[in-house]
Amino acid sequence: MTTPTWYLDELDHAGPEHLDAGYVAGYDRKTGVDPAGDLALLRDLGLGEADTLVDLGTGTGALPLIAAPYCRRVVAVDVSAPMLAVLQQRAEDAGIANIECVRAGFLSYEHQGAPANVVYSRHALHHLPDFWKAVAFERIAAMLKTGGIFHFRDLFLSVGPGEAAEAIEHWLAHASETPEVGWTREELEIHLREEYSTFTWLIEPMLERAGFRIEARHGLESKIYAAYTCVRV
Repeated sequence: MTTPTWYLDELDHAGPEHLDAGYVAGYDRKTGVDPAGDLALLRDLGLGEADTLVDLGTGTGALPLIAAPYCRRVVAVDVSAPMLAVLQQRAEDAGIANIECVRAGFLSYEHQGAPANVVYSRHALHHLPDFWKAVAFERIAAMLKTGGIFHFRDLFLSVGPGEAAEAIEHWLAHASETPEVGWTREELEIHLREEYSTFTWLIEPMLERAGFRIEARHGLESKIYAAYTCVRV
């Protein structure tokens, strides 16, 4: 694809910390992500040994590393070279040969080969404004086979605009006190000011217009985070 000059540059929106090797070295400890639950969900949805899994915004590849033994091909996509370098080294150290690291983003990844069976993303879509989220959803639908699964999680507010301030303040009150072990209030406030959380009631029509059927919604009770399991129709 020839990228138009007016396209959003995802590298510029990745957050400078994700491009810093020093920050990336402590990223997993800070996020505390255990992808085992997501992998179990994907396997329950049919992810199997003949399938292709694409992880968009993979970071250091927590899911690809544990999913690789259960599928034929894993494509780990991220705009951050330091993140992908960590994943590549871990895959080599573990003797995993079916993970492909691709430096790209939601708007620039060009899928090759058979359509994906599953596309996954965790806490990466908030780097895109809503216009570009809608574009990304259509691109994801195009890389999936009919009946394929798109499962993703991010900071999506399941409240109305008038309720957002209360929900956000409750969330910020439980922020980490130190940046080494979690996200501090200051870091979360930067996210709110400079990144792009979206209301769930805006996300859902974007998904449907892109050609997805929403099969399940997860975590909306938090009012801040939400996950969606969608089928490409």
